[in-house]
Amino acid sequence: MKLLPVVAVLSALATLPAAAHTTPASIPAASFFENANFSDPRISPDGRQVAVKVVGKTGRVRLAVVDVASRKTRVVAAFDDADIHQYHWVNEHRLAFNVDDLGQAQGDVRWGPGLWAVDSDGNNLRQLVRRDSAQNDIISRLESKLLPWNTFLYSGVGNLDSDEILVTQYEYGATNWMKQIGLLRLNTVNGKFKTYGHPADTMRWVVDRQGTPRITVAYRDNNQLIYYREKDEQPWTQLASFAMYPSAPDAFEPEGFGPDGTLYVRTGMQGADALYTYDLANRKLSEKPAISTPGYDFQGHLVYDKNQVQGYTYEVDARGTWWVDSKMKAVQQAVDALLPATNNLIETPQRPEVPYVLVESSSDVQPPVYRLYNTETRSLSLVGASHPAIAPELMANKAMVRYKARDGMEIPAYLTTPKTGNGKQLPLVVLVHGGPWLRGVHWDWDAEVQFLASRGYAVLEPEFRGSTGYGYALFQAGWKEWGKKMQDDVADGARWAIGQGIADKQRICIAGASYGGYATLMGLAKDADLYKCGVAWAGVTDLNFLKNGHWSIGTRWSSGGAFEKFGFSVLIGDDAAQLNATSPLQQASRITQPLLLAHGGADLTVPIVHGSAFKDAVSKTNPKVEWVLYPDEGHGWYLPQNRIDFWGKVEKFLDKNIGASAQ
Repeated sequence: MKLLPVVAVLSALATLPAAAHTTPASIPAASFFENANFSDPRISPDGRQVAVKVVGKTGRVRLAVVDVASRKTRVVAAFDDADIHQYHWVNEHRLAFNVDDLGQAQGDVRWGPGLWAVDSDGNNLRQLVRRDSAQNDIISRLESKLLPWNTFLYSGVGNLDSDEILVTQYEYGATNWMKQIGLLRLNTVNGKFKTYGHPADTMRWVVDRQGTPRITVAYRDNNQLIYYREKDEQPWTQLASFAMYPSAPDAFEPEGFGPDGTLYVRTGMQGADALYTYDLANRKLSEKPAISTPGYDFQGHLVYDKNQVQGYTYEVDARGTWWVDSKMKAVQQAVDALLPATNNLIETPQRPEVPYVLVESSSDVQPPVYRLYNTETRSLSLVGASHPAIAPELMANKAMVRYKARDGMEIPAYLTTPKTGNGKQLPLVVLVHGGPWLRGVHWDWDAEVQFLASRGYAVLEPEFRGSTGYGYALFQAGWKEWGKKMQDDVADGARWAIGQGIADKQRICIAGASYGGYATLMGLAKDADLYKCGVAWAGVTDLNFLKNGHWSIGTRWSSGGAFEKFGFSVLIGDDAAQLNATSPLQQASRITQPLLLAHGGADLTVPIVHGSAFKDAVSKTNPKVEWVLYPDEGHGWYLPQNRIDFWGKVEKFLDKNIGASAQ
């Protein structure tokens, strides 16, 4: 580890560079799709330091620490063959982190993330977890005892008065299904650890503010079981049990503990997820929610210091924080007055000794910029910017819209129109999110959307039925509607844009990845009169492949593949004729429009058979298919050079089919 020259660091972080481009179209693809130069800053528990990931001269991501008072910056962890990935503060003076390799495609990955700890001055670096079972690097030879590669950094709180952290250990069954997740308490100085006992099939842990495990969540068959204990070494007792598919109406998900020991849970029993407190003694939810977001599911987390819950982050049409603490409410108002054009999310130290908070400012046109705010002097100072080459004044605005589907259901969506022009009769890209059971669109700067807008395209991103984030009714309306009403919602959005005069009906393309790739292919087959072309990558092409296990969602979601056993029939369906009728592979001969089709050869989520089988089928009757294979990529493009290459191909494809060259 080495100390960076202070002047060099501050010159890179103290000012935002002047824009190098004068028009949106002049911004190269690399500026949109390169990795962030500066990311994930976190303020120390006492507020005296800020840790951050920064890209060095070699292109590797390093872990640096900024002294808040002096602004001196020191690189505390850097490797020649790896990039710093996840990290958090152990206490005021020590950090734990793992690594990744941003120069290696997902199919080439042969290493785990490992785990290290280091003091905030760069001293006392110690490796704690192997990167694989046969690791033979220098540090491994020096260390006699390392935890195995399947040990990972736990995201919850630890004990800030010690050098200990919590780590998880993943256990796999004979067929590589995730079996259960264990929890260990690990000393980051001497490497000693303690293992916690847990109920069988545990997949999630919730700890209190002192770092004591209090809740486990297990998935067994089609049931979610929640266990609780008051103290270490006490036996676990079952607190509740709910069916998963379909979810029980009174089901809840433990979210976390407040500093006073209050348990907070998320439940959708009133039609949309809200955050409630839960009385552990009487096993009862509070009558009123601690926070709800009418019209939206609550999606956020607690903000707290050592004494109290200070507020709650949330997301409605955009992200924000609802402050309970009056002092922080005043701080938010002051920061917003200084930065009125952005969403300003504030991170507070857990036990502050100095008057600083960390501010992340972003918007639809502004990638995240990070500043320190002095609550005494009411002044802001720049720490760094994630994508300094992006000029907000050249970006396109994104707005939430709502339109009616053909059956009357209201569909939320986001519309981005190019910076130049009058916003009328534009070529339109309907960009369909993946999942599909998630909130797929946010009022944030999005590289793909902004790249398309910079090239003159309007972009419509529907939150079709089946999406989450907008209440249970929209989510449930998507059950068993792949290729049917979910697909109609997307097409109805395009027709809404035509009716509003936004889109030129002769120049509409549909695009998306994963489920969005599926929707692209089904849209080309089902609404051939509407879409002039399609771009599908990492797309699902045969629902029978999914039903038969050619999809790894079960390994991520639950023990023993509960989705495949129980969820598939509820969310997608089990009627063989319907699965065939709504599978793009079976409809390939109906697709005659130009198609850009891409897949990763190492995709474990939607394996390459989806892409290759469909490519072979559609090419028999459609000569206008362009096939792109990135042999070592997984589910999406991990390497910047592949993102830049792919979107360069998309730019040429769209220009030829609905852009300037098509007129």
